[in-house]
Amino acid sequence: MVLNKKIRQFFLPSLTPAFLVRALAVALAAYLFFGYLCTPLLIHGQSMEPAYRNGGFNFCWRGRYLFSNPKRYEVVAVRFAGEKVMLLKRVVALEGEWVEFRDGKLFVNGREIDEPYVRYPCHWNLPPRRVERDCVYVVGDNRNMAIENHLLGQVSIRRIAGVPLW
Repeated sequence: MVLNKKIRQFFLPSLTPAFLVRALAVALAAYLFFGYLCTPLLIHGQSMEPAYRNGGFNFCWRGRYLFSNPKRYEVVAVRFAGEKVMLLKRVVALEGEWVEFRDGKLFVNGREIDEPYVRYPCHWNLPPRRVERDCVYVVGDNRNMAIENHLLGQVSIRRIAGVPLW
């Protein structure tokens, strides 16, 4: 009989003011955390395969760039078509650098970049372009797709929402 009472109290706590304040604080913290800092992310497209599969699910950690800018080779979530759709891309060049794709290889500032995460090299060329101020240059890892399917190119740092958690 005592065990049933303890079980009932565990699952049905008394609605004291202290309990209601704690429940409200937990609900508010969860809303802020999952609404602003760690938002759900549905992966669109095949541009980051094989690392991230089309239709996969992840979380976007938006707190990563509150006090810093993206670094080279980081995978970032870029806001596309408003706030709802985010695409995963890899940062390959930072502001002020020259980026070029030639003979299936990436060149930054005239130097060839070793990219072990790219399984298939690209079959297209892109003339040298300078990355503007407060921008980064992003592309997908699946480079053998058609250029318009994975190349986002130069994006403003303000459009980068965060990084995927895993």
